[in-house]
Amino acid sequence: MTQLRAFRQQTVPPWRRAVLKVGSSLIAADGGGLSTRYALGLAQFITACHASGREIVLVSSGAVAAGRLLLKDHSHEDTSSAARQAMAALGQTQTVGLWQRLLDIPLAQVLLTHDDLRNRRRYLNARATLSELLRHRVMPVVNENDTVAVDELTLGDNDNLAAIIAALVDADMLLIATDIDGLYTADPRSNPEAEPVNEVPELTPEIMAMAGAAGSSVGTGGMRTKLEAAQKAGAAGIETILFNGRDSEVVSLLSRDLLHGTLLRTKATRLQARKYWLRHVPAVPGHIEVDAGAMRALNEEGASLLPKGILAAEGQFQRGDMVEIVGPGEHGALQSFARGISQYNAAEINRIARCHTREIKPRLGYSFGENVVHRDDLALVRELDLTTGDL
Repeated sequence: MTQLRAFRQQTVPPWRRAVLKVGSSLIAADGGGLSTRYALGLAQFITACHASGREIVLVSSGAVAAGRLLLKDHSHEDTSSAARQAMAALGQTQTVGLWQRLLDIPLAQVLLTHDDLRNRRRYLNARATLSELLRHRVMPVVNENDTVAVDELTLGDNDNLAAIIAALVDADMLLIATDIDGLYTADPRSNPEAEPVNEVPELTPEIMAMAGAAGSSVGTGGMRTKLEAAQKAGAAGIETILFNGRDSEVVSLLSRDLLHGTLLRTKATRLQARKYWLRHVPAVPGHIEVDAGAMRALNEEGASLLPKGILAAEGQFQRGDMVEIVGPGEHGALQSFARGISQYNAAEINRIARCHTREIKPRLGYSFGENVVHRDDLALVRELDLTTGDL
């Protein structure tokens, strides 16, 4: 076997919240089922992060591998979608159970499909759920809902899912634990001339070409899908780290912010990426009209939009739509000064306009939260005018 050249040690950029993706090859046992052999070291890393006040969202593969062992009469030659869905259904609880045995912190299972994240309303619901779990110091364990997502059982889906989740929860870092040391200039298992790539300042076509095909018999992703995930995270201003989750020393050093692996940087800042996204989401017909006090709070204080400052909603927009926000301008005319993603539809806003946040549920019979438009989902016109660059 080729003696792999070591990656140099480097310092991990500061982060407070990260998404950690763990592949099947790190928790699947030979012959099916799950193993704690490598998962234990990753669990110790999670525990250390949690003890230091950091937050982790875990995207864990392994459900199909776990279910394969439980489906006693299953033929290994059967790779149909129905068979894989059955194995995933059996293995989901096993996967979460493995992590719960290794971690002394509360966990919550969250199953998502790409459709959940493409649909704006379900996107908001998923983000609200994950944010609430993190607020209560509960670690979400996220996986693709393989039991219903037939088309999503494709190569590297959880790598890309992890990148989407990183943007969803506004993470600072995407951590991808794999069974290889990091990115090489070629496949180090077949090319003795392969050199380690310690840092990637930008994902270019030449860098993408370095990625090989899938290297594991139990996983569904290869190095290319990990670079694609890094590309998605980078577009949201989130940097990515690739490291060997099988190397206990590498994992231990990572808990001390020392990396032996590949750091994939991004030129986009998180603010630029967010403002770019808000700038380009099409606004629907209609608007939310606010009073002078709310206009001032949004413009000058960095506040979220609450019902108390709203005068009315015009149009028939729905929860999750991008809506213009207007306020008093010169000579009594309304002027558009912001835009944002609404947490309520137009009819609901008109029912809660001018009310205190504690009155939302009594008036509607339910609540999507106290903010009609959260600050994270809002961009001021002057901020949009200042959004420049190559994003």
